[in-house]
Amino acid sequence: MKYTNAAEEGKTRAIVAYITLIGTLIAYFLNKENNNPFVYFHVRQALGLWLLQLILGYFIGAFDSWMVTTAFWIAFISLFIYGIIGAANGQKNEVPIIGPFCQKLFSSIGN
Repeated sequence: MKYTNAAEEGKTRAIVAYITLIGTLIAYFLNKENNNPFVYFHVRQALGLWLLQLILGYFIGAFDSWMVTTAFWIAFISLFIYGIIGAANGQKNEVPIIGPFCQKLFSSIGN
């Protein structure tokens, strides 16, 4: 998918969505006035990533193993970087594995 006007206008907010859970909320509320579908796409992706990271992180911490914890963090950091690169390039790439689920689960965001 090439650059569109909506993607150009919303790049910054889309990138901010991936930078902490508070960044996701900031991007969401800043986008309320513009209703940019590109930003809402990335807000849904980032919100799904952050919530899944919080939920799984709680259980992964119970393993008390640096190998499991390191693998967990590498996996999530990779997914966040994938999302940020997609947002910076103006693309609506779903995050691997959980992207389609996030789009369906948070479909009410942006409507």
